[in-house]
Amino acid sequence: MFDILTDSFTSAIKKIRFHDDEKALTKALNELKKNLLKADVNHKVVRDLIDNVQIDTKAKGIGKDQFLEALRSNLHKLLEIGGSRGFVFTSNPPTVILMTGLQGSGKTTTTGKLAHYLKNKQKKVLVVAADLQRLAAVEQLRQITAKIEVELYEDESTKSPVEVVTGALKKARAGIYDVVLIDTAGRLAIDDELMDELKNVKKAAQPHEIFYVADSLTGQDAIRTATTFKEKIGIDGVILSKYDGDSKGGVALGLSSQVQVPLRFIGSGEKMEDLEIFLPERVVNRLMGLGDIEGLAEKTASMIDEKTAKQLTKKIQKGQFNFNDFLGQMESMKKMGSMKSLIGMIPGMGNMSQAIKDFDFENSSELKNIKAMVSSMTLKEKENPDLLNNSRKQRIARGCGLTIVEINRMIKQFKNAGKMAKKFSGPKGMKDLQSMMGQMGGAGALRR
Repeated sequence: MFDILTDSFTSAIKKIRFHDDEKALTKALNELKKNLLKADVNHKVVRDLIDNVQIDTKAKGIGKDQFLEALRSNLHKLLEIGGSRGFVFTSNPPTVILMTGLQGSGKTTTTGKLAHYLKNKQKKVLVVAADLQRLAAVEQLRQITAKIEVELYEDESTKSPVEVVTGALKKARAGIYDVVLIDTAGRLAIDDELMDELKNVKKAAQPHEIFYVADSLTGQDAIRTATTFKEKIGIDGVILSKYDGDSKGGVALGLSSQVQVPLRFIGSGEKMEDLEIFLPERVVNRLMGLGDIEGLAEKTASMIDEKTAKQLTKKIQKGQFNFNDFLGQMESMKKMGSMKSLIGMIPGMGNMSQAIKDFDFENSSELKNIKAMVSSMTLKEKENPDLLNNSRKQRIARGCGLTIVEINRMIKQFKNAGKMAKKFSGPKGMKDLQSMMGQMGGAGALRR
């Protein structure tokens, strides 16, 4: 997700890696400045960051470690400006959130992503269809909420968003909902009519917070429009959408300091699962090439049942991992979002995410072939892979339309995966894995 920005920092670090003089520092700072401007970071933000890193590095003595520490601390200061992080629940539910943004910013989709995020935290969510300007908005929300199995409130009998919001809040209080997400109208550009409608909806909703959804593909325009919304309506946080697209990424680095509100979430893919909380400390680690193991652990924990995970670990340790278990894990991985976003959280593996940017669980032909193969097996074959002799493999190949060579290759891959999982499943294996990850993380910032 932060590939371009991370490359900017790693290329600068290389300039001072083997030297500890002022000439090397100047080269590193010039490289950093050039790359950050290319990544569409605001020129004032770049200037201040470069000046502060230079001052702090010189104060501690010029060198690679001092440069890294100065860069890390100043990045953290830059990103931590603002207030709350992630989602904040009120002490007296429901927590009411007004979702605002321009038309085409991804506001409706982001509302669905946020609802999905909250549902995975075991919260009862009500999504409100209060965008009555765009004809397809209500239908889009119907499809999204049906897919993620979250309740939608709509009222086809009125054209007044205020009446829709009033009815929704009445339902939310009676139904003991935890969160109400109100999708509001947008425009192609900011105008008085839009602002007047939002002010009326805000008055009726009395939201605890207002989120502004900014399209990261618009670059610095996203910051300007967020600032205007803050001045006219008041916003408590920004969600950056479409961050996985052709965005250079620089908008995320200067948004909080320029708008003076926190960046709360980032949309990192097209799926409902692809919404990441923006926590400065973790983001700085990823920018420096050190990954985000905590974020990966949280994402995994929210998608995988703890009891099921323990049972699976025992089966792996006993060498009883079968094709049913394998398919179950595939389905769990699909729920976690794109493989690229997951790989980017592993220390030292950020560069690998570039290589697999087009891979996803849902559309992978390899995984579809595996599912077809397993679907052609009998129940006993799925539960006991050792039963698969040549005649059984030939029957399976005919059943799924694959060659016997492909069947043998996939079975071999499955067995190798089982052996690897068994190796790292025990206490010693976990210790080896943590050691390996630590070594990767320590070298991550300089590896490329």
